[in-house]
Amino acid sequence: MRELCLPYSLDPHDLHQLDQLVVTRRRLKKGDILYRAGDSFTALHAVKLGSTMTTVLAEDGREQVCGYHLAGDLFGLDGIDDGHHKGQSIALEDSEVCSVPLDRLEELSRHVPALQHNLHRFLSREIDRDHNIMLLLGSMRAEERLAAFLLNLAHRYRQRGYSSTEFVLRMTREEIGSFLGLKLETVSRLFSRFQQEGLIQAQGRAVKLLDIRALKQLAGQRA
Repeated sequence: MRELCLPYSLDPHDLHQLDQLVVTRRRLKKGDILYRAGDSFTALHAVKLGSTMTTVLAEDGREQVCGYHLAGDLFGLDGIDDGHHKGQSIALEDSEVCSVPLDRLEELSRHVPALQHNLHRFLSREIDRDHNIMLLLGSMRAEERLAAFLLNLAHRYRQRGYSSTEFVLRMTREEIGSFLGLKLETVSRLFSRFQQEGLIQAQGRAVKLLDIRALKQLAGQRA
């Protein structure tokens, strides 16, 4: 969390105080639910190991994927407004999650300006992420959405010191479709098309990006 969620350096004393705020470290099995829609909001959560996703129920009763969280990501902000979570959090693999009470984090940030600045940057990043998702779903064609999704994952894995060209997709094709606003059949067809065109190599959930430049061009990003 220090390196990814709150990257600006804090002195050793402040880091120790931040570590003391982590009141629980919970291990989750694949498919375990950390919290459900309607549960009381008590803390922000950070993925220490593994990955999780957050989902909400659409008006027609369908479950919509709205977030995909890797090691170092903070999540659970949806409960800040009225004290209750709007969706649920599910472990995509065996994972470990740390929980930080928001009231104690806010109290510490009032005495540690660097921490407060980091929190403001994190919230700003979340707003920017939401804007990017709106752009993704509102104006991009299906192939552009999938290309942007794969490039985003590559960037996030690179930030964490992992390979940015070879990784395992923890979400199923159906869950990826839900996140991107696409049908399962469309996602499967696009994976096959990308592979035929030499953009990626996919075997099960293992994906290798073969042509980053072409993917960026497809997603409308600078090569």
